[in-house]
Amino acid sequence: MPSTTRRRLLRFGAAALPLTALGPALPATAQAAATRDAAAPTLRMPVETDRHLRTYMAWPALSSVWGGKLDAVRGDIADVAYEISRFEPVVMLARPGQAADARYRCGRGAHHAIDVIEIPNDDLWIRDFGPTFVVGPGAVAGVDTHFNGWGKTGTPYAQPFANDAAAAGILLDEYQVPRIRAGFVGEGGSLETDGEGTLLATVSSLVNANRNPGMSQDQVEQAVKAALGIDKVIWVPGLAGQDITDCHIDCLARFTAPGRVILDKPGAGADQKWIAVYEVTKRALESATDARGRRLAITELPGPDRRRIRGGGAEFLSSYTNYYTANGAVIAPRFGDGHADGVAYAILQAAHPGLRVVQIGIDNIAGGGGGIHCATQSHPAAPPVV
Repeated sequence: MPSTTRRRLLRFGAAALPLTALGPALPATAQAAATRDAAAPTLRMPVETDRHLRTYMAWPALSSVWGGKLDAVRGDIADVAYEISRFEPVVMLARPGQAADARYRCGRGAHHAIDVIEIPNDDLWIRDFGPTFVVGPGAVAGVDTHFNGWGKTGTPYAQPFANDAAAAGILLDEYQVPRIRAGFVGEGGSLETDGEGTLLATVSSLVNANRNPGMSQDQVEQAVKAALGIDKVIWVPGLAGQDITDCHIDCLARFTAPGRVILDKPGAGADQKWIAVYEVTKRALESATDARGRRLAITELPGPDRRRIRGGGAEFLSSYTNYYTANGAVIAPRFGDGHADGVAYAILQAAHPGLRVVQIGIDNIAGGGGGIHCATQSHPAAPPVV
């Protein structure tokens, strides 16, 4: 475990962590505000469209995972990093022996730097193994959700993850961010919030014995609420055992604003099991209310025709919903079905009117069952102290 000399290592109990629990790690201005506030503000997971300090990514490391596609996957990662660097700084984790290649392939960035830091990793899915951030007035902390390789040890989906499991703590130590241990096992891709206390999640990826054995749905919910400062969890069933993540929410439904959700609708040629997931998710969202009692306005985001896309295979993730919001931009996939790509662009632009939509071809990443959101994690700026 990394040294604790530059940060506090904290654990959650039954309630959300108050800002004051960060103690000496809390900036002086935030300490003063927290002390004088009788309500004792807590830390809360922010919405992704809040301002970021930087984006974290990870350089794919193992040919045993990607086989002959490793070089092409690295090319996709470099392309995504470059596009994000037009809007905010990017930090790329890479194994020490691979850092020079990552620096060469990623270059200098566009308008902001792409910094490569030497932290051992196994794969590129930093959304899942990296820290999930929470914020309070003047403060940011990182929640370690105990990445365990999606609980796939002993299954056909198993792959090395020991370095990935340690990366969150090392990264937080590097940036002197307080580290908090969550009371549950999960991944960042299983957690989607509106920033106002509502969380979307699939039962299949969290209430699952491969992550949280012996925990009921209510127990998992309470642990999630405490770790992330959440007031209400909207659960949708998902689907276990049919992909490596057990159906993460970030490929399925995303908040575009409080009370507004984009729902992935599988395109022509999609497997019937994913169509059924979409249908049951739509019904669940239509009957749900958020933490503030609002009914959800749902916008469907149709996927491409899988007979017309460039990529293929059962694991290929043809979800436009797995996009990433950077400072001022939506970074979204393009799959090669010209009509569907155009429709996705228009829907995402309408849903994010103040942001610029940038579409990128990511066929090699998508062939591994993930997308742009899976390959990124935002480090939010601390909210102002008022």
